[in-house]
Amino acid sequence: MDEQTRTALHDWLPAALRDELPRLLQASVFLRESLPRLHAWGADAGVFARPLAAAELTQDFAALPQNDEAAYMDGLRRLRRLHMARIACRDLAGLALLDETLNDLSALADAACASALAYAQAQLQARHGVPRDAQGTEIAPVILGMGKLGGRELNFSSDIDLIFCHTEAGESDGARPLSSDEYFVKLAQLVQRLLAQVTPEGFVFRIDLMLRPFGSAGPLSASFAAMEEYYQVHGREWERYALIKARPVAGDLLAGTALLQALRPFVYRRYLDYDAIGSLRHLKRLIAEDVARKGQTDNVKLGRGGIRELEFIVQSFQLVRGGAERALRDTRLRPVLRYLGESGHLEIDVAAQLDESYVFLRRLENAIQIHADQQTHTLPLSEEARAALCAALRCESWASLLRQLERVREFVQQQFDRIFTEPERAAEPASAGLLRALWFGMLQDDAALEALTQAGYGRLPRELLQALQGLHTARLVRQMNEDAQQRLLGLLASLFDEALTLESAETALLRVLEVVQAIVGRSTYLTLLKENAVARRQLLQLCAASPWLSEFIARAPVLLDNLLDPRTLYAPPDREQIAAELHRRIDEVPVEDTEQGMNLLRRFQKEMTLRIAAADLTGVLPLVKVSDRLTWLAEALVDQALQRAWAEMRAQYGTPRRGDGAPAGFAVIAYGKFGGIELGYGSDLDLVFLHDCDLLDGDTGNGPRSINNGVFYARLAQRVINWLATQTPAGRVYEIDMELRPNGKSGLLVSSMASYASYQHKEAWTWEHQALTRARCVAGSPGLARAFAQLRREVLCQARDAQKLRQDIVEMRAKMRANLDKSSEEFWDVKQGEGGLIDIEFIAQYLLLREAHRAPAVIEYSDNWRQLDALAEAGVLDGADREVLIEAYRALRGISHRHALQRQGLLLERNAELTRLAARVIGIRHRILEA
Repeated sequence: MDEQTRTALHDWLPAALRDELPRLLQASVFLRESLPRLHAWGADAGVFARPLAAAELTQDFAALPQNDEAAYMDGLRRLRRLHMARIACRDLAGLALLDETLNDLSALADAACASALAYAQAQLQARHGVPRDAQGTEIAPVILGMGKLGGRELNFSSDIDLIFCHTEAGESDGARPLSSDEYFVKLAQLVQRLLAQVTPEGFVFRIDLMLRPFGSAGPLSASFAAMEEYYQVHGREWERYALIKARPVAGDLLAGTALLQALRPFVYRRYLDYDAIGSLRHLKRLIAEDVARKGQTDNVKLGRGGIRELEFIVQSFQLVRGGAERALRDTRLRPVLRYLGESGHLEIDVAAQLDESYVFLRRLENAIQIHADQQTHTLPLSEEARAALCAALRCESWASLLRQLERVREFVQQQFDRIFTEPERAAEPASAGLLRALWFGMLQDDAALEALTQAGYGRLPRELLQALQGLHTARLVRQMNEDAQQRLLGLLASLFDEALTLESAETALLRVLEVVQAIVGRSTYLTLLKENAVARRQLLQLCAASPWLSEFIARAPVLLDNLLDPRTLYAPPDREQIAAELHRRIDEVPVEDTEQGMNLLRRFQKEMTLRIAAADLTGVLPLVKVSDRLTWLAEALVDQALQRAWAEMRAQYGTPRRGDGAPAGFAVIAYGKFGGIELGYGSDLDLVFLHDCDLLDGDTGNGPRSINNGVFYARLAQRVINWLATQTPAGRVYEIDMELRPNGKSGLLVSSMASYASYQHKEAWTWEHQALTRARCVAGSPGLARAFAQLRREVLCQARDAQKLRQDIVEMRAKMRANLDKSSEEFWDVKQGEGGLIDIEFIAQYLLLREAHRAPAVIEYSDNWRQLDALAEAGVLDGADREVLIEAYRALRGISHRHALQRQGLLLERNAELTRLAARVIGIRHRILEA
C-alpha cells in the first residue's frame, strides 16, 4: 500500500484508530483490501468509533434497493464489508472486548438474515401470494440460528448454521398458488442465494443447512408440527446438543421462541441426564478421529484443548442438569460458565480460568480469520501470516504465542479429561461370576445360598437371593436388552464387592437393591452409579446407616446426584445459605410456571433433608443443630410457597386493601414442632393463617379482575397449602395440619388478626394457650408478624388462676395419656409415656402460663429448651430441676431422631437408664403439677 493511500486512510479513520493503522494493516490482508475500497465508496468511517446498536444495523439494511436484485445483492455485500471492517478494526485496536465483537458479528448476521428473508418474501408474494392456513391466517416463516450464531458468539469468518421452518401447513393465495411446503422451500432457497452466492462484491455469509431435520435428505423448511414430530420420533443425541444453541434470528421471533419452548423437553431431560456425557464422549471421539485423519492437530477449534473441548465441558452440564436448572439453558457460553462457578458445579477458580482460556482461544480464532477473511481455525505456516497473528494479538513473538497457547490447551485438556475420560476398564469385580451365575439361574436354592455365604454374605443369604430374584423378574428389567442387562450386572457386581468393606454388608446391599430397583428404568442413574465409585460408596454407607434414608433416596432418585461430592453431602448449609440457595434457584423459574416451581420446592426439600440426615448419621451435626436445620429448611420453603402463591393471586386479582388504603397483609404462624424449632425427619407442619384486612366485604384492586377480599384470602391460603402439600411426580414438600386454627376443623382457613385476637382472649381453651407458647410467625407481612408477637405476649402474660390452670393442664395430660400412650409393662412410649417428652413440655408450659405475668421474659422463645433456661433464670424453676429436664429432653429427642432414621417407632424396651430418666421427670411433675 503506497504512502498516499495510507495518509488518506489515516485522515479518513476516526482519531481512536489512526495510531493503530500500521498494526491493523499488518494484522489483516482483509483490512488492507477493504479499507481503501470503503474509502473510495465514500463510506462513513465514523461508525468505526463506537458500538453499533442492532436498530442501526436494521436501518442500514432497510435502506438497500428493493426493486433490483443485483443492486440489492451488491448492497448486502458492501454493507457486510463495511461492518466486518468496522468490527475487525475495533477488535484489533482494543476498542471492543470479546463479547462485544462476537455480539456485533452475530447482530450483523441477524440483520442480514432478516433483510434477505423480507426481500425474498416480497418476491415470492408478488408471484404466488401470501401463504395461509385452513383458517386463513398468514403462515409465518422462522429462521433458527444454530451454533455460534444461536449463542450470539459468531466468529469473524464463520459460516452460519440455519434451520428454516414455518408456523403451519397450508397454501398461498396468489394467482399461481403453491403448497406451504413448496412455498417455504423456495423461500429458503432464495434467502440462501441472496446471502451465500459469490458475486464480484463477494458474499455475505456462507450458509450451512445440514442441522435441519433429516439433514440433506430433509426439506429445506418444515412446519412447526413436522419439527415437533421429528424431534419426538427421530431426534438423535447430537441434535439435543445442537439445539442448546438454537435461537430465532429472523421471521416471526415470538413464534420461534414458542417452538423452542415446545422442543425443550427433547433437549433438556426432566431429571439429571448422565447418559448425555456418554453421547458427548462419542461425538468428541468422532471429531478427534476426523482431526487426526486430516492432520489438523494445530486446529484451535477442534484440536486438543481447543474451543470445542471447552464448549463440551460447559454443554455437558447443560445437557445433564439443564432440565432442573433454568440458568443452564442460556445459549451463551460465558454466562453459563460463570453460573457453573457460582453454583459450585465447577470450582470457582476453575470456572474463572476456563473463562480466561475461552477468551484467549476465541480472540486467537478471530485473529486467524481476520487475517484474510477465511474460514480457518488452523495456526498459519507462513512467516508473514504468523507475524500478522502476533501483531493482531500484541504478542512479542511467535514462540511466546505458542507457549501461551500450550498453557491454555493443557488446562482445557485437563478439565475436559476430568469430565469426559471414560472410566478405565478395571479388572472385573470379584463378584461378577457369582452375580452372573445367580442372575441366569446357574446356581439355585441351597447351592446359591452356599455360594453367597462363601462370598462373605453369610448372615442374610436367603434375603439377598430373594432380593436379586425380585430385581431379575421386575418388568423393567425383563424389558432390557442384553447389553443393558450386562451393564446392570456390572453395577451389581461392583456393589457386592464394595459392600464387603462395610460391617453390615448384607443390610447395606438389601437396601441398595431397593434403590436400584427404583431406578432401573432410568438408565441415567444406573450410568451415574456404574461409572462413579464415590457415589456407589456414599450410597452403600447411607443405606447401611438408615433404612429411612434408603427409602427416601429410592422415592427420589434425583438425590443420587448429591452423592458425587462428599464435601457438600456432609456439610448442610446454615439458615442464610439455605434461604439464599432456594431463592436463587426459584428465581430461575417463571412465576407463571407453577408446576416447575412446585417440583423445584420438592426437590430442594429432599436434597437438603438428605444432606442434613447424612451429617446427622456421621455425627457432624449434634441434635439441636439437626432440628435447627430441618426447621430453617421448612421456614425457607414456606416463605417461598407464600411468595409464589401471593404472586399468582396478585397477577390474577390484584391486592386487597385496608380501610386506610394500605395494602392488607398475610402471615403464616407455625405451631408445634415447627413453631418450637424442633422439627424431625418426616414431621408435618402445624400452621395457622392470618390476615389484617378490615374490609372483607370489599373487593381487590389493581388486577385484571376483582374478587371479594375474603375469597382472596381463602384462595391464597389454599394455594399455599397446594404449593406445599400437593402430591406431584416429585412428591410433596410437607403434610400440612391446620387443626390448631381457631375452632379447629370447623374454623375458617384464614382468620383476621382481629378475630384471632378476640378468640385467644375470650374463647381459647387452656390447651390452646399451651400451644401458643410454641407459636411464632415464620412468613408473611412484617407488620402482621409484629402484631402476632404482641398478641402472643399479651395472651401468655395474662394473670391466671394457678389452681384452675393446674387442673386444666393435668386433666388434658391425663386425657392424652389415656388416648395416646402406647406404653406397656415391657415397653415405654418415649413421647406420650409417663416421664416422656410431653410431660416435660407440659411442665414448662404450666410454669410459663403461671408466671409470665410476673416474668414476661420466660415467653420470649418458642422452643422448649430455651423456655426451660428462661424459667430457671427467672427463678421459677429450680436449677437442678432444669438440668434434669433438659438432660431428659435432649436424650429423648435424640432417641426420636435416631429411631426415625431407623424406621423404628417410639416404643422402647424398658431398661435401667430409661427408667431413671422417666422417674426423675415424673418426680418433678408430681412436685410442680400434682402436689
